[in-house]
Amino acid sequence: MTQLFEIRVPDVGNVAEIDVVEVLIKAGDVVELEQTVATLETDKASMELPSSATGTIQEVYIKPGDKVSEGTLIATVLASTSVVSAAEIATPVAVTEVPTAAPVVEKAPEPIVAPTPATAVAVTTSVSIPVLDNNNTANRAHASPSVRLFARELGVDVAKITTGSGRKGRILKDDVKNYVKKALNEGPVSTGAGIPSIPAVDFTPFGETEVLKLSKIKRLTGQNLSRVWLNLPLVTYHEEADITDLEAFRNILNAEKSKGEVKITGLMFIIKALVAAMQQFPNFNSSLSPDGESLILKKYFNVGIAVDTPNGLVVPVLRNVNTKSITELAQELAEKSEKARQGKLMPGDMQGGCITISSLGGIGGTAFTPIVNAPEVAILGVTRAKIQPVWNGKEFVPRLMMPLDLTYDHRVIDGAEGARFMAAVKQYLGDIRRLLL
Repeated sequence: MTQLFEIRVPDVGNVAEIDVVEVLIKAGDVVELEQTVATLETDKASMELPSSATGTIQEVYIKPGDKVSEGTLIATVLASTSVVSAAEIATPVAVTEVPTAAPVVEKAPEPIVAPTPATAVAVTTSVSIPVLDNNNTANRAHASPSVRLFARELGVDVAKITTGSGRKGRILKDDVKNYVKKALNEGPVSTGAGIPSIPAVDFTPFGETEVLKLSKIKRLTGQNLSRVWLNLPLVTYHEEADITDLEAFRNILNAEKSKGEVKITGLMFIIKALVAAMQQFPNFNSSLSPDGESLILKKYFNVGIAVDTPNGLVVPVLRNVNTKSITELAQELAEKSEKARQGKLMPGDMQGGCITISSLGGIGGTAFTPIVNAPEVAILGVTRAKIQPVWNGKEFVPRLMMPLDLTYDHRVIDGAEGARFMAAVKQYLGDIRRLLL
């Protein structure tokens, strides 16, 4: 018996728009269960959408460049009911005939959010750029959702852009950029000059060049980091932890594991030590309210781990770390890191973090300055440990020392609190038995 199934975009968390990067199927193709049919991309990750049935593609309803959301119809598959997956992304429809026209798919209404001081780029503090009035429907300009999002990120009211250079006067990103440039050049300046842009340079006279387009993840990560750098007063505190005994214990644990079991890395102990210190110093497990008047203290402990992938840096989140064992954390991180490298992380896998760890220990280095992953208030950087001579009061002895770099939002954390927090982390790593107290 055959049945017509629909492949739809699954629940991907609180994401209104998802870009269709690549469509790997066409009508008439035969697909296997779990075969990738399309590649989707959000502002945080690229993901592969699998087929939920084995069968023949009847119709494809998307193309590269489209915007989709949860529930959007991707394709229909004529499949045998004996080989259909029970995955929620496939929904059986009537077994009659294959539809001859694509059904109308309602898109989620576009959220219109006025930019807050925490999200607007710094130029909005030095140049008078009108802010979007959400209550005035007459302000709805002729612009796509992506352009509106781009304008909101810059703190620009698209209704103030009188003419667009696109077809039928549609406002494009270049129109938004030109509006900001004009505001920088002509608008009233309240606190110093606007930040000048870096001039374009033609490199071809100097030799051969090649232009590689950045992935969406890298582009949006860059925008977010620029916002943080311009809006947050960041301080980085450098410390070293003696992990000689910790490393000896870790090696004993791994020696006891059978072949195929996930090995314990030093990062698992760092996560545990970090959470123990956060329980001691609650301000590190908080976010500053948009108006800057109060702290939002969190009662849960979720830790983001920066993972390097071919498409850029992504940060999967380990949830409720305080309730999990070292072995459970190692298994969960291994699974999420593999999903990240394969581009299969869902947006929900990267949301809800309380603090982030960025580890370069597998590569090298002695110190660096990680940038806070706002709205978090701190991030811990880790570099490679090495044997150093340490004075014990009588003589120099060889100890394994690990550099730690804590960057924090100085609006929330002051210098003394940052130093005490790192002293606690250092103490936990130096004697992991303290984690049991």
